[in-house]
Amino acid sequence: MIASRFLALACLVSLAACAAGPAPRHTPGPAADDNLNAVVWMQNSEEFALSALTVYRAAGALLDQALADPAWDAMAPGERAGDRTGLPPAIIVDVDETILDNSAYQARLVLEGREYDTGSWAEWVEEARATPVPGAVEFLSAAAGQGVTVFYITNREHGQAEATLANLAAVGFPVAQGVPVHLGLGMPVEGCTDQGQNKVCRRQWVAERYRVLMQFGDQLSDFIDIGDNSPASRAQAMASAGGYIGERWFMLPNPTYGYWESSLFGEDWSLSRDERRRIKRGSLRTH
Repeated sequence: MIASRFLALACLVSLAACAAGPAPRHTPGPAADDNLNAVVWMQNSEEFALSALTVYRAAGALLDQALADPAWDAMAPGERAGDRTGLPPAIIVDVDETILDNSAYQARLVLEGREYDTGSWAEWVEEARATPVPGAVEFLSAAAGQGVTVFYITNREHGQAEATLANLAAVGFPVAQGVPVHLGLGMPVEGCTDQGQNKVCRRQWVAERYRVLMQFGDQLSDFIDIGDNSPASRAQAMASAGGYIGERWFMLPNPTYGYWESSLFGEDWSLSRDERRRIKRGSLRTH
């Protein structure tokens, strides 16, 4: 009797399975990507635009004061070259994620499951289709209208100047004529050699010729030498900033990439994505 009941139950299960049809195949979802939320935030949140507008409007409120004060100087003390009183005024800005929004390039990497590489980045630069960060065009145009020369100190290659300046001009940024305002990576500076992607020599090149009123960037290294980019060196550089922050140095939010990330794993990009993620997870604080 018991055996016949089991047989009947097995038949019922078998009939139910046949009625339901074949089991659906499992369709894997998109691969995990550390950059997804960051890019979505930059492209879709009002908060990103609000953050950028806050920075540039705050700077605009200080511009007249900076122009009127002959001692106003935004160079880090260790990079200042003597008394700059009487020199024409200038502003130094980084380009990527400071005044130009390259989130479309980052979005391509997320959707295609790839990471940054110099080839795809060079192609993006040549497209010259980056859009302006909110508030940047208005602020820099107003500054240029008051006789301030804007210098674009970027770690785009020095040879990418034509495409970069074309992109900047196309979206309304002021591009001074007769002055090398694109100071890209690899630009020769007599008597000075930058290490890696350091910008010290290029900042000093400007400071020898102009009184730098303000600096804008999305990385700490856009303002000051951070040495070996270890967490300790970064903390020391930050501590030396003093009263410059929000008055002479203005930081734009960039959660998509930066030296803040690579400092956690010792600049070792040979590590796999999984290993880098493991290290980043290990840096999290829960109390």
